[in-house]
Amino acid sequence: MTAKNFNTKIAVVGAGLMGCGIASKFALAGFDVVVYDSNASALNHTKQNCHAVFLEMAVANLIDQSELAAAQARVRVAVSLAELSESALVIEAIVESISAKQSLYASLEAVLSDAAIIASSTSAIVPETLSEHLRRPGRFLVAHFWNPPHIIPLVEVVPTLKTEHGTVAATMDLLTSANCKPMLLRKAVPGFIGNRLQFAVLREALHLLQTGIADADTIDEVMKQSLGRRYRWIGPLEGADIGGLETFLAIGTQLLPHLAHSDEGLDLLRQLLKEKHGGRRDGQGIYSWNAERELRLGQSRLKMLTEAPNDPGPTVQLDS
Repeated sequence: MTAKNFNTKIAVVGAGLMGCGIASKFALAGFDVVVYDSNASALNHTKQNCHAVFLEMAVANLIDQSELAAAQARVRVAVSLAELSESALVIEAIVESISAKQSLYASLEAVLSDAAIIASSTSAIVPETLSEHLRRPGRFLVAHFWNPPHIIPLVEVVPTLKTEHGTVAATMDLLTSANCKPMLLRKAVPGFIGNRLQFAVLREALHLLQTGIADADTIDEVMKQSLGRRYRWIGPLEGADIGGLETFLAIGTQLLPHLAHSDEGLDLLRQLLKEKHGGRRDGQGIYSWNAERELRLGQSRLKMLTEAPNDPGPTVQLDS
């Protein structure tokens, strides 16, 4: 791991749960972080949202009260973009809107130094699209964090064809110093790697639910008790090698033609949203989010923190 340069100024634009999670990740690693959001209400909740992250780490006995207080003190709130002018790295974590992101980048370029790096934490939009109007495209890339960042160290780093090598190297170093596990993609593709895998599984899960193969509890439990246990340690391609490629070819030849291959599963989500059942935030989605389920979720998050330590391990860089 590279030596930490705590003099490097980090900024996060977007004070939602994801933005606050990213800010908390850097603060926990010892960096001073400034958070900005054009929405005053969201900005007012920044400290509260960061404190919730630090408190969860303390409950898991991963930090003590003095470390909690120190991390909290490292997070500052900005009321204008001009306050980010000295930032070396600005991580954008706003809504998934191409126009909104591009408008923000134009405003950021007006106040940042030419050496500053702008990184988008978009979940799916390719960086070439996001950077097409930038004056300094060489200082831009995607750094896709996973929610919640203090539990999941992975960050998918996706440069454009114009991204400078120094931009990639500096971003990888800063992420590693913040106890993240940055993985550099060779090519940009919508959804990158993680979300393409996640939505491939979700499409099949929705199909199984829609067609009455099993209820939601059964589908989720099968995933958690089989692939979910394995994938923490063995990836799907490594698993195919272990199981034998001849076996996987035989199974795949029989199975793949029967898997869901359309977007019909999204109709279930559309219907739930039409009924104002948007998930946990509404108290109802595929599941009913009552006090018992909230308690189980809290327990699961603590297990993720304590049973699979937030150790990023060695950083692997793929040739670009």
